[in-house]
Amino acid sequence: MKKTERSDNMRLRNVKNSEERLEQSPYFIKDPKEYKGKWNTLFQNQNPIHLEIGTGKGNFLITMAKLYPKINFIGMEKFSSVLLRAIEKVQSEKLSNLYFICEDAKEIQDFFKQEISTIYLNFSDPWPKKRHEKRRLTSKEHLSLYENIFKDEKRIVQKTDNIGLFAYSLEQLSKSGYILNKVSLDLKNEKIPNVLTEYEEKFSQLGFKINYVEAIKDKDS
Repeated sequence: MKKTERSDNMRLRNVKNSEERLEQSPYFIKDPKEYKGKWNTLFQNQNPIHLEIGTGKGNFLITMAKLYPKINFIGMEKFSSVLLRAIEKVQSEKLSNLYFICEDAKEIQDFFKQEISTIYLNFSDPWPKKRHEKRRLTSKEHLSLYENIFKDEKRIVQKTDNIGLFAYSLEQLSKSGYILNKVSLDLKNEKIPNVLTEYEEKFSQLGFKINYVEAIKDKDS
């Protein structure tokens, strides 16, 4: 199933003038390095900041921003043509608590410093081959990168339909000192508040089970 999603992303990378079109939107931050350590000055408040890595076409984060106006949201997406879809969706909205950046997660420490309250990892690429392990967003390498961007308590929320990636993530989170606060192998049938992503909505309707974990780590751990 992931092959379908990734091929779609590859097709979208070729959208003409996607970078120029992104820069025309007030929801897009061209140079996020300028706000490292001071994102609250952009939002003009001291509300918590939640970051989604791999925001895709934006349904999840746009809905979250509407539901939780007292939380600030940032969507990070590597591919400009994919992010453009999210920008197009949000253009008609009036949201002061949402921005997007087009960057790679491996550079995340260049953009944030001790200011993120929650990281969302929704349906990340599982990178199933062993030689690609470091690319997984829950690899020890990525978890190490996240350490310095959290403000207080460290909170990672992951959703995936890939049971192999999920099992790997639970192991790596535990090894990194996270407490697995909530774990589900069938999120649809749990009493856990949930905002669907585009991918999740499509495959939940087809009967695929969604795996979910909320992992928490103390500030000084």
